Amino acid sequence: MPGAPRPTAIHVDRAQCMGSGMCIMYAANTFAHDDETKAVVIDIDGDSLEALHNAVEACPTGALALVYESEGV
Repeated sequence: MPGAPRPTAIHVDRAQCMGSGMCIMYAANTFAHDDETKAVVIDIDGDSLEALHNAVEACPTGALALVYESEGV
């Protein structure tokens, strides 16, 4: 994905997140679990763009979304 824009944010729908950990498996430098075992973003630039896309696609509940500057949250 060379030349592709990086997201400016990652939206985590906490109501949908079930804490499967798939995001952490694919992008461990970007995601972690909080005290409620919900996904949280710890460093948006922690992993490659490809890893971020894979993490979002792997989420079994669709709780993650990459947000780009023109979209807003």
